[in-house]
Amino acid sequence: MAEERDDVSRLDVAVDELSLAEKENGSPEGEEVTANGGEDGGLFEEKWGFPTEELYKLALTFFKEKEGKAVHLTYGDKLKLVAYTKQVQVGPYDAEKMPPVGYFDVIGNDRRKEWQALGDMERHRAMCEFCLLLDNLCPTFQPYVEAHRRDLEEKERLKREEEERLQREAEERERQRLEEEARKMQEDERIRQEQQKLAIMNVLNQQTAAQFQQYAAQQFPGNPEQQQLLIRQLQEEHYQQYMQQVYQQQMQQLQQQHLQQQQQQAPPLNNHVDVEAGQGSAAAPTLDSTEEYPSIAAPSMWTRPQIQEFKEQIRKDKDSVITVGRGEVVTVRVPTHEDGAYLFWEFATDSYDIGFGVYFEWTIAPSNAVSVHVSESSDEDDEEEDVEGEGEEGQDVEKGARSDRPPTDEIVPIYRRDCHVEVYAGSHMYPGRGVYLLKFDNSYSLWRSKTLYYRVYYTR
Repeated sequence: MAEERDDVSRLDVAVDELSLAEKENGSPEGEEVTANGGEDGGLFEEKWGFPTEELYKLALTFFKEKEGKAVHLTYGDKLKLVAYTKQVQVGPYDAEKMPPVGYFDVIGNDRRKEWQALGDMERHRAMCEFCLLLDNLCPTFQPYVEAHRRDLEEKERLKREEEERLQREAEERERQRLEEEARKMQEDERIRQEQQKLAIMNVLNQQTAAQFQQYAAQQFPGNPEQQQLLIRQLQEEHYQQYMQQVYQQQMQQLQQQHLQQQQQQAPPLNNHVDVEAGQGSAAAPTLDSTEEYPSIAAPSMWTRPQIQEFKEQIRKDKDSVITVGRGEVVTVRVPTHEDGAYLFWEFATDSYDIGFGVYFEWTIAPSNAVSVHVSESSDEDDEEEDVEGEGEEGQDVEKGARSDRPPTDEIVPIYRRDCHVEVYAGSHMYPGRGVYLLKFDNSYSLWRSKTLYYRVYYTR
């Protein structure tokens, strides 16, 4: 019995040596097979959840760690396992290549006999047979493999989560970087626009300083704080007006360029022109006439709440308080003054609103006197039709398409204003010599007349 136990111990050492050699040197490349102990190779790997090569290495590790502790094998079973290991590591048994074994080396002779019995078994199948035999002999082998598989899956899951976390962090850093760049660009653009605005306003304020100070002193005599507040408001509105004018000039240049391109690309026209159908070059004379008049700047308009103070000032001049009858339209004609550059207007009413609009008539007045004209609503509609020149045949009436009236431009369209609540005021830069038409429209009211308080004056 002592000799048998000694033989088993020597066999264990041999298995350990084979396992170590397998890890250090690796397995030689062998041919692929599909049969593994009577099972298909794919089904075999699917059953265990590992490739055959990895399962075989895992089985060697299990046998080395558990044999003699949780696994107890017979001498014959160990010989078979060692034989499969030699078949995997070296290949089929070849007596000519093997060193001689002593007659009294029982274990060595038994191992070679068991190895020789495997014949030409392929390497891949030998690994499968080793794993199957170990599974049949050791019930704990399959749970060991399953635990190892779950451990690998958990590590793989943690690895994927870590990669996803790193990817999210990288994407978040990239997003924050892009947002920071966008914010910086917006801030730089805002600073640039602010600096540009300040530079333009400084130039504009130098040009209008005396004009605005004069107007503010008239509105709030003896009140410097209110004067400065009004001046700042006027300066901001003047800046907006200037920028709008610049934009309009740019749009006109683009439209002219577009028109020139269309004229260059258009085919030659016949000498006959059908005016009623709008064909041919009927609009050409109107386009030529528009070049005789400069562009109209946008007006500045604002309101202020001191309506009672305004009315008290206006009552001192009886000519500045008029009654606009029901259904009437009152037109105040204000010629441009040779010493002026801007027209200012202010107005308010008692109890009810009134319509208001401003037009510019390109005509030379015989004097600088302000005149008031009253018309009925039907007459006013005809006049507005002539002034606005709407329709296909009269699109440019204000520029001189009609011969019976001076050309007229609309500066402020007629809308109803709540001038019984606060004072309405505005200004406009002279486009040239002509007459301003301030229209106070009560044509919509069939029963009520309106008391109007107004004031107009020019500044340099």
